Amino acid sequence: MSLVISSSPSLSLSLSKIRPFCTVHHGENEERDILRERMTRDEYQTVSMEEGNEDLFLTQGLLSKDNQDNALQNISSSHLEKHIPFNNGASFSQTFLNLINVVSGVGVLSMPYAVAQGGWLSLVIFLLVGLLCYYTGILIQRCMRAHPSIHSYPDIGRYAFGPTGQNIIATFMYIELYLVAISFLILEGDNLDKLFPGSKVEFYSVTLEGKKLFILLAAFIILPTTWLRDLAVLAYVSAIGLVASVVLTGSLVWACIADAGIQQTKGDMLNLQGLPTALGLYFVCFTGHAVFPTIYSSMRNKNQFSKVLFISTILCTLNYGLTAVLGYLIYGNEVQSQVTLNLPSDKIYTKIAIYTTLINPLAKYALLIAPITSAIEERISVIVKSSTSLVIRTLILLSTVVLASSIPFFGYLMSFIGSFLSVMATVLFPCVCYLKIYGSFRAVSAELVAILFILIIGVLVAVMGTYTSLQQIIGSL
Repeated sequence: MSLVISSSPSLSLSLSKIRPFCTVHHGENEERDILRERMTRDEYQTVSMEEGNEDLFLTQGLLSKDNQDNALQNISSSHLEKHIPFNNGASFSQTFLNLINVVSGVGVLSMPYAVAQGGWLSLVIFLLVGLLCYYTGILIQRCMRAHPSIHSYPDIGRYAFGPTGQNIIATFMYIELYLVAISFLILEGDNLDKLFPGSKVEFYSVTLEGKKLFILLAAFIILPTTWLRDLAVLAYVSAIGLVASVVLTGSLVWACIADAGIQQTKGDMLNLQGLPTALGLYFVCFTGHAVFPTIYSSMRNKNQFSKVLFISTILCTLNYGLTAVLGYLIYGNEVQSQVTLNLPSDKIYTKIAIYTTLINPLAKYALLIAPITSAIEERISVIVKSSTSLVIRTLILLSTVVLASSIPFFGYLMSFIGSFLSVMATVLFPCVCYLKIYGSFRAVSAELVAILFILIIGVLVAVMGTYTSLQQIIGSL
């Protein structure tokens, strides 16, 4: 006799569609825990178990916890032979590319500027920030293991603090994504203005020139990509972010060897006044924790996440550090918030670096605002109405254009994102959620002391960095 458990006729399972199974033997308790874990996932895979001549097929993701327990109790342990299907999830190398692409972002452009703000000794703090962010990434991995229903960062907040925790984390995520989208437009405007200085367009009595012209032009190019619902193609294109980081570092090496050389000035060893700005920019370099749960969930072998994260962090740290040292050695305290703006306009390596850098935001912009647009559409229930969806996505893009034109301070904006939003996502939220989920605060331990120390650092960086960056933005308006 065959039993098919399904929540609706549309989700009924055809036996002909069952994928090949791999037989795995475990102890009784472990078998039940693993089965329950797979049954609570939202992937609607099938677990097949044989008891004598009877087959029981359970469609996972369809049963409540109580029904799962009842179903499991009806299975005799003595005849339990579990066949668990394995996902064709991301391999080690694919996960590595995904992680390094997430971590390697536009923050690399500001690394020389960050050293100029904080001084050479701030690079020691940069290394500590990298180590700290790696550890909090491991905390996120542990939070993901707490329950199989956790698939995203807001899910961690929900599991730890209920709907309130979920809403708080989601809100910070959306704000961070929105501001990074604005910084992308500023990046496009600054670099295109460097490539084509003095450009101007007159339309009736309206004149657009310089950075504002190129911000609007970039928005027109980006606009069609925001209308797409299936962003799979853009996800592949956005992998050029890794290439862009390597190309930028190569361009600086080229500039150092071929033309610019090294500045005679040694630079500042430590600049306490600019240290909060430098710290904010350093945290931007390692932000990406909001995406870690998604990458973790997509892995074929989730036990390898810590190893992939470690390798990705090391390589990104080396690339960031090399870019910072070269940029500061070449341009000294004259380095700008985007090191590409210091490169001579007439050189081939400058054009290569800028064009490669510009492609990255064009490809990633739609991916950044996709969660925001989806949340708004779900909120006002316009998923089916494509015309209304297009209007919403267009208005979001226009709002970022207006703000990018009004606050064209890339370095200050990135510092604010790093000091306030990135510190929240990479330091405070992982530590607080981990302590709440596992109750580590109930007993004094070395781990508890370390986490509390990290929390104190995070709060200090958030307060000082946010105050400094906001003061700089307001003072430059």
